[in-house]
Amino acid sequence: MLSYASGTSTAPLIGETIGANFERTVARFGDREALVDVAAGRRWTYAELDADVNRLARGLLARGIAKGDRVGIWAPNCGEWVITQYATAKIGAILVNVNPAYRTHELEYVVQQSGLSLLISAVSFKTSDYRGMIESIGFTEVAYLGEPSYHDLSLEGDMSEISRRAATLAFDDPINIQYTSGTTGFPKGATLSHHNILNNGYFVGELINYTEHDRVCLPVPLYHCFGMVMGNLGATSHGSCVVLPAPGFDPAAALAAVQAERVTSLYGVPTMFIAELGLPDFADYDLSSLRTGIMAGSPCPVEVMKRVVAEMNMAEVAICYGMTETSPVSTMTRPDDNLARRTETVGRVMPHLESKVVDPTTGLVVERGEPGELCTRGYSVMLGYWEQPEATAEAIDAARWMHTGDLATMDADGYLNIVGRIKDLVIRGGENVYPREVEEFLYGHPDIADVQVIGVPDAKYGEELMAWIVLRPGSAPLTAEAVRAYCDGKLTHYKIPRYVHIVDGFPMTVTGKVRKVEMREEAIDILALHDAAAIRKA
Repeated sequence: MLSYASGTSTAPLIGETIGANFERTVARFGDREALVDVAAGRRWTYAELDADVNRLARGLLARGIAKGDRVGIWAPNCGEWVITQYATAKIGAILVNVNPAYRTHELEYVVQQSGLSLLISAVSFKTSDYRGMIESIGFTEVAYLGEPSYHDLSLEGDMSEISRRAATLAFDDPINIQYTSGTTGFPKGATLSHHNILNNGYFVGELINYTEHDRVCLPVPLYHCFGMVMGNLGATSHGSCVVLPAPGFDPAAALAAVQAERVTSLYGVPTMFIAELGLPDFADYDLSSLRTGIMAGSPCPVEVMKRVVAEMNMAEVAICYGMTETSPVSTMTRPDDNLARRTETVGRVMPHLESKVVDPTTGLVVERGEPGELCTRGYSVMLGYWEQPEATAEAIDAARWMHTGDLATMDADGYLNIVGRIKDLVIRGGENVYPREVEEFLYGHPDIADVQVIGVPDAKYGEELMAWIVLRPGSAPLTAEAVRAYCDGKLTHYKIPRYVHIVDGFPMTVTGKVRKVEMREEAIDILALHDAAAIRKA
């Protein structure tokens, strides 16, 4: 049996723009709460949120923003981020999400590559002086949150201008550009349509049974698909309420918001759930309102998933797998899956999508159970990389399959397991080692809170394994010898890490993806492996 599956559904795809879908929700649930910005102490019903969205939409139109013009948002999580998302969608402007962690060089690239007409920006956040960086690159079309330049964008009036613009919009129009954090060179702008992201958010919500009674806590960044698609669009397409616990991730703020706002669904990347479970006063929070949530963004450790189910009252928690280029979710676990499948797989293909696992060399579909590259096809595949046709052609083949770069296996029932990245595969002395397998084993160690395994240069074997380990609070230091002793007899010898590095955390993107490329570069210095790294390979 070949590793191919297609997702069936009794629910049809939504054939409308984000603005039209949002207005339908407002008409149904106008008096229900739509958005809570906990840090700012502000809340909106759907009717109130729609009024603010329309005010900004009118202001953008009055400023001359045309259909297809790019409008950037550079800010941490806040109510204005959500308002900007829906206001740009209503007038057909393409929202460009700017990573809150960007510095001047990256900002300048995104501004120029996307051809921004306007940037809506925070003045600053944490150690980032946004205004200073914007001024240093000479960009002047800016509205700063909390200042007259932003307030002046909000205009009162009727809906006539917005309605006229809406009549010119199609659901296949591009509506969002998200820059993917490339490991080399500059990031690429994944260009997504109304149809891409509205449907993906909707079906994520469908599969965890969202209704107007759900309250969805988003500690994840809105600038990424996890926040603005799976979060915002997943909620608003069902009349649910979005709860923003803090501008940036704060584990205590997230759990406090769950308790105070009676949240039913909590999102996070694995490191966020690890941080929440690790709070000294974790047991003091009332999490009884939770029933579900999503863990995604990077591989989800089985042991962490089990603790989330058992200790956070999230019996229906789901794992989602995907990438920005697929809007983002391609596979997902279901609430009625058994515990093993909900903790040890990334689920099955989403409704209306297709998945296949292929041999990376031949491109042929492999048999069930065999590892290969996971590919996705369907409504969710991006329109392309913004003004980069060659890069688009490298990622999406002639049959419109998106090649993920992830190595996966598909079992007899269609459940997928991610076993690594093609580029993360470690080849030690001719033996293929998937770091994910070693990481999952080490998560079972009582003193290990988090772990990442990488390959480092080795003169004899080509590569050796190195484990970067975050210890549980109060644990004694772990030596490489102790880790190897723990593995001995349980893992094949070539899968046992030669090196162990104890750390407080890992270098990460703002979306929670571990930057293993940076870890490898740092490891070469830490272990003085420059000579081995310099050995040329075919």
